[in-house]
Amino acid sequence: MQRKVIVIGAGFAGLSAATHLADKGYHVRVLEKNDGPGGRARMFEAEGFKFDMGPSWYWMPEVFESYFENFGKKRSDYYDLTRLDPSYSITFGKEDVMQVPAKLEALYEMFEEYEPGSSSNLRRFLAEAKYKYETGMKDFVLRPGNSIFEFADPRILSSMFRLQLFGSMDKHVRKLFKNEKLIQLLEFPVLFLGATPSNTPALYSLMNYADMSLGTWYPPGGMHEIVKGMVSLATEMGVEFNFGEEVKNIFVPNGHAKKVITNSGEWEADIVVGGADYHHVEQDLLAPGKRRYTEAYWEKRTMAPSSLLFYLGVNKKVSGLNHHNLFFDADFGLHAKEIYEEPSWPKDPLFYVCAPSVTDSTVAPKGMENLFVLIPLAPGLEDTEAFRETYFDMVMTRLENHLGENIRNHIIYKRSFAHKDFEKDYHAYKGNAYGLANTLMQTAFLKPKMRSKKVKNLFFTGQLTTPGPGVPPSLISGQVVANEIQKSFEN
Repeated sequence: MQRKVIVIGAGFAGLSAATHLADKGYHVRVLEKNDGPGGRARMFEAEGFKFDMGPSWYWMPEVFESYFENFGKKRSDYYDLTRLDPSYSITFGKEDVMQVPAKLEALYEMFEEYEPGSSSNLRRFLAEAKYKYETGMKDFVLRPGNSIFEFADPRILSSMFRLQLFGSMDKHVRKLFKNEKLIQLLEFPVLFLGATPSNTPALYSLMNYADMSLGTWYPPGGMHEIVKGMVSLATEMGVEFNFGEEVKNIFVPNGHAKKVITNSGEWEADIVVGGADYHHVEQDLLAPGKRRYTEAYWEKRTMAPSSLLFYLGVNKKVSGLNHHNLFFDADFGLHAKEIYEEPSWPKDPLFYVCAPSVTDSTVAPKGMENLFVLIPLAPGLEDTEAFRETYFDMVMTRLENHLGENIRNHIIYKRSFAHKDFEKDYHAYKGNAYGLANTLMQTAFLKPKMRSKKVKNLFFTGQLTTPGPGVPPSLISGQVVANEIQKSFEN
């Protein structure tokens, strides 16, 4: 008899889990509280503009290729892809902009310009990062993290030193480079992992390999094209979707989840997969005696940042912007401290601007610009309209000064999104945007487990469990949890 699986949430991890389970012969239904799929990667349209709501960086392209190949398909069957060059820019001050090239030889030349002799160290740095990336992707990420013994593997144990699990990213980078601008370039990918570079394992230089060697890409039409492709594939595989269906309770008699109760009805289940926020599923949908973790446990977790986002429609073209633009014209260390060590609204924040209309004419009306502005913030902060407007004015003043032109007077559409919205739309714990931080004490088997200890047929996937935050890890998380379910319920 075909077992019924209910997947809660249609984000990347939920879609991945659903499709992998359907491929294994399960009858899968996805229940999503919002009116469409994607979770944080939803899309909305307004005034002729198409806005991706969340993820905007497309890294680790082979993870996406592999995902579709798992089902005998090609990524190109569902969406196109183009590599960005320059990959992105970093603004350090007025007329002080680093254009990060896509080609490695050009990157080596750029490093030499900033720090003579540094290109040889970059080659060494990226060779080490490649080893970490390939070892991590082959040996680490597909392990469910149920036990430390999963990692008692001769191949992994023998590579521990080279993986640099116990050294810091900060020391690793500063040992090889002296120029502060190059250091910030190399440290920025870990900014969203949930700790300062001094508290992030040097293992995560693998992100630099993903950035500099594998490249920064873009799917024309926007990041939501990935979601549309995944939903199309899932539907082909027999997955059923119910949108606007918010789960209110998981009915658990005799230690097994039997029903998922929503705002409009009840759904029977043999297996339940929590693809929504882990904390929400455990603390809000289960009775107290059915929870593996306590509220005190969650309070002690280190969360990745939240964000203040602005979606802006501008009725003119804006000069001087690339597709991805990082503004590091303020104190990098101070802002990181205000996110991770002394949570507070930052005094002078770093920020990021995505201008997809520079690359893609379909996301804005002709002659106009689509801007996505992001300020990383500590989770759990008080979120008010006054705070949002203060920081909007702050970053727009700096952006206009750098570009030498007025933007605010040309904004014809504006929407903000921050902590309260992450909580409302995604039940995100403390309004986090990226999930659980990748600190040493929250890595691998030290993350919240994929399988409930109290409910025999309840599993979890996504950014708060294995392997961690980000779009590619979420795709992998769905695959790993499907494999765990298959092992648990195979005949």
